[in-house]
Amino acid sequence: MSSRYSAPTRLALAQLRSLRNTYGTVCHQLHMPLQSGSDAVLKSMRRSYRSDRYLGIIEKVRAAMPDAAITTDIIVGFPGETEEDFQRTLDVVRAARFASAFTFQYSKRPGTPAASTDGQVPKRVVQERYERLMATVEEITWAENKALVGREVELLVAVGEGRKDDRTGRMSGRARDGRLVHFTTAPAGANGGHIRPGDIVSTVVTYAAPHHLNTDGVPLRHRRTRAGDAWEAGRAPRTPGVMMGLPTVGAPPAQPAAPAAACAVH
Repeated sequence: MSSRYSAPTRLALAQLRSLRNTYGTVCHQLHMPLQSGSDAVLKSMRRSYRSDRYLGIIEKVRAAMPDAAITTDIIVGFPGETEEDFQRTLDVVRAARFASAFTFQYSKRPGTPAASTDGQVPKRVVQERYERLMATVEEITWAENKALVGREVELLVAVGEGRKDDRTGRMSGRARDGRLVHFTTAPAGANGGHIRPGDIVSTVVTYAAPHHLNTDGVPLRHRRTRAGDAWEAGRAPRTPGVMMGLPTVGAPPAQPAAPAAACAVH
């Protein structure tokens, strides 16, 4: 289980203590939307928090769960956003060191207060800021991922996560902190047998990219799970196949007459 909060202020101290007490049973990933690092923009968005408070909450999260991967949402070009406001967003991104970020360019939505607000940011300015934000986020996420090279990770094997898995002969899964990992599978019969989606494997990271990790060695451990059993049962045929034969043309052959019923002897 990972945690997602619509507003970071909803992550109370009691919940932080709960994270510490359940450290070994929950995923080490929290999604905490930032939206903007500018207090002026946050006020315009009617957010209840400010950047200093946001960073303070992240500091408490990492004190309770040091290896927590924190993800976020960021909007660029909200009406009234100045270059100084945008620079403040970059400052918070660098301080928070997010594992990943869902980034968006502001667009008008009819009926919302922001749509009729003065200070709409020109599209070319929004695009330029967005590209700078993406470059900053990727620089940080790549550095954070590189720090995991050489470390052992435990993965929940997934299906459909790796677009190149069929071509590369890999499988993909999610680490405890939600990071996407493409891993080399074990030979048939090794380390617990055939690896299935829903199973758990442990392996060592050998390569890092901004948005994923790779492992090149054979998995260290493989644990078959009930989730893997369910996946396998869903893919396996439930009944023996029935051969219907080839269709024929014309009238079907005559069937032999049924034998007459014998008369009873009294």
